Amino acid sequence: MKFSLFIAFFFFILIGAHAQGKDFLLLKRGKNQKSQLRYYPGESITYKSKKLGYFVTDQIVSLDTDYIYLKENILSPSDILEVGIRDKDPRNSTLRNLTALFLGAGGILMTVEAVNSIYQQSQLQIDQGVAITSGILIGTGLALLPLRYKTFKNTTGYGIQIILMRME
Repeated sequence: MKFSLFIAFFFFILIGAHAQGKDFLLLKRGKNQKSQLRYYPGESITYKSKKLGYFVTDQIVSLDTDYIYLKENILSPSDILEVGIRDKDPRNSTLRNLTALFLGAGGILMTVEAVNSIYQQSQLQIDQGVAITSGILIGTGLALLPLRYKTFKNTTGYGIQIILMRME
């Protein structure tokens, strides 16, 4: 019994040490956990550096205390002006889903009213209240389109940090 308990304890310690051995690049806007993004080695990052005036997509190979080693480049966090976070930020998926929900609801409402009017009255006739409600839903969906988070600008006090979680 003691031996199996010792093996289980050793196994959990080994897994815990391995799980904490991940280095990552932290993009931090403030103290809020929701506004923090992490990039791990092996992930692709889209960035604009001080040397280049346009966005470049590259894969993170490894991280050091002062530098980010990419497949095609070596960068310091202070050299990065902006990072493209369109696909990385989880808040964008919520906004994308809300946009699809409003656009879909408006389109379905208009379609159902049109099919109902053709079936019941043998002619296309859309009620004014349904048209207004459908227009409001579609307008809300279109208004949500530009609200997504596109870039992370490295201008705040927190900025871009390299976090090394190695057990040496």
